[in-house]
Amino acid sequence: METKTALTALTGLAHATRLAIFRLLVPAGAPGLAAGQLGEALRLPPATLSFHLKELRHAGLLTQRRAGRTLYYAADYTAMNALLAYLTENCCQADAGGCEAVCAPPVPARKRRSSSATRRPL
Repeated sequence: METKTALTALTGLAHATRLAIFRLLVPAGAPGLAAGQLGEALRLPPATLSFHLKELRHAGLLTQRRAGRTLYYAADYTAMNALLAYLTENCCQADAGGCEAVCAPPVPARKRRSSSATRRPL
């Protein structure tokens, strides 16, 4: 990723509403969410939502598809991963002393089992 592209993506995310939209779309997966669902979830008027979606599309972070009269938006995972790679590509290169753990992606925590699920029958 080039610096100009990274700056455009970061500028797109540098607003609380746009960041909230993007964070809703990331776990939604490839199907994404309808514009109306986004507006309802964030309590945004249609014109405001439209403006922010346009900015995120301009930043290259969203895809858009139409199904009938409904517009669906999804996070562009390729762009998101490229931005993350750009931001971390030089991680720990100056320090060969074991900072790999700092630069490594976090490992999701495992869910704990409830105490009733771990009890053994008598």
